[in-house]
Amino acid sequence: MSATGALIDGTVLLAQNNILLSPELASRLQFGWTITVHILFAALSIGLAPYIVYFTWKDVRSDDPAYARLRSFWINVFAVGFVMGTVTGIPMSFQFGTNFPRFAEVSGELIGGPLAFEAKMAFFLEAVFLGILLFGRERVSDRTYVLSSILTGVGAWLSGFWILVVNAWMQTPRGFELVERNGVEIAKLTDPVAAFFTPRMPWMYVHMMNASVIAVTLVVAGIAAYFVWRNRDSVAWNTALRMAVVVLLITAPLQALHGDAYGRHVADTQPQKFAAMEAHYETGQADLHLIAIPRSLDALTDPRTDNLFTISLPGLGSFLASGGDFSAEVVGLHEYDENPPVALVFWSFRLMVGLGFLFVGLALWGGNRLRKGRLADSGRYLRAMMLSSPLGYVALLTGWYVTEIGRQPWVVQGVLKTSDAVSRSLTATEATGTLVAFVVLYLALLAAFGAVLKWLIEGELERMGVRTVDDTSRPRLPWVSGDD
Repeated sequence: MSATGALIDGTVLLAQNNILLSPELASRLQFGWTITVHILFAALSIGLAPYIVYFTWKDVRSDDPAYARLRSFWINVFAVGFVMGTVTGIPMSFQFGTNFPRFAEVSGELIGGPLAFEAKMAFFLEAVFLGILLFGRERVSDRTYVLSSILTGVGAWLSGFWILVVNAWMQTPRGFELVERNGVEIAKLTDPVAAFFTPRMPWMYVHMMNASVIAVTLVVAGIAAYFVWRNRDSVAWNTALRMAVVVLLITAPLQALHGDAYGRHVADTQPQKFAAMEAHYETGQADLHLIAIPRSLDALTDPRTDNLFTISLPGLGSFLASGGDFSAEVVGLHEYDENPPVALVFWSFRLMVGLGFLFVGLALWGGNRLRKGRLADSGRYLRAMMLSSPLGYVALLTGWYVTEIGRQPWVVQGVLKTSDAVSRSLTATEATGTLVAFVVLYLALLAAFGAVLKWLIEGELERMGVRTVDDTSRPRLPWVSGDD
């Protein structure tokens, strides 16, 4: 039976058993799942770009084979991630039309420009110069090659900029007025500068870019630690591990400091989201729960203080929200008619912050061993970095969930509710069926990426001489030459 036939049969089975999801819930889950997978690859391009530039520059300048090895390996990972990011990102624009047409109708004049800039400026910049990185090492000058690595990175970071322009506008919309056009109320652009550079934009951009660098740094550190663990004398991967530790020493504390100030901005502009982050229901002084452990299974879905074992700092929530007043009043969730899914926001925020402190600890631990010149001697540290490889992405995703789920029930804060943006003509069968299809398809794409990454790692082990396999039996990526 074909995959398409299996999906159709599966959807029919769901319908026969009356367990189809509502069009609204299925559409939310479908877009949430799509962006969850896409953001993994988008962050990979953003976070890996600085490493590509550095390794390329060092390779050209020093002609050191260790940097050539690192450049080649990570450009291959970047290229595969770029392809996956493109494939997983394209359906999102179609979902605006098929699942959320009202959102596209209301905000099209505001979001159309940034999305077009992202596609025609950032994407093509990244794609064209990535081609030179893959095929041009022996065909262009050293200066052009280094410049290509820089412009590839600029494309990745510009792509993130334009996407976050759109998302920041959805969080704190500015530069528009609501007008009626053909009997439909839409947001008309009145001030492009105000619409593009909303109050949320600088906060979100710095936090997201730094989070992407941290996530990729942990991946680089984990893979480098694995190679060093297999061969302690590997010059290339000892270099990569040292660089990852240095980057983590800079970015992890920066994220904690910036996150504190970012939280204050959220309290000013989206107090409901801030209250959900602490499950703060009653208006008044707010504590900050450093540790929250559920007393029962019910606490997982209803994380009120009475349902939790907590270690809290009294008044610190008020201090963060007000910028210095431990007794400042924080508006509670009971003041609002509709609230976001509080449990998802609360636990996502706890996980993101907890992992952030773990990353600071890993950075200080590695920095101390680096200072002593014994970074690669500790099997315990190498194993810790290997195990921590995926945790940067977990923190990035949970932070994204806090941002997006915490904005609910609004898709555009104060302008359009998510429930009003969903297509009225979409049936439960269509919505549930496409949700199942996207889950299956994107799981297959994740599995394919994992298989290619495993293949690249095994190839590197062979080059290091710690794994012996007949090289002629291995398939090659189409852009990888024999020398690579």
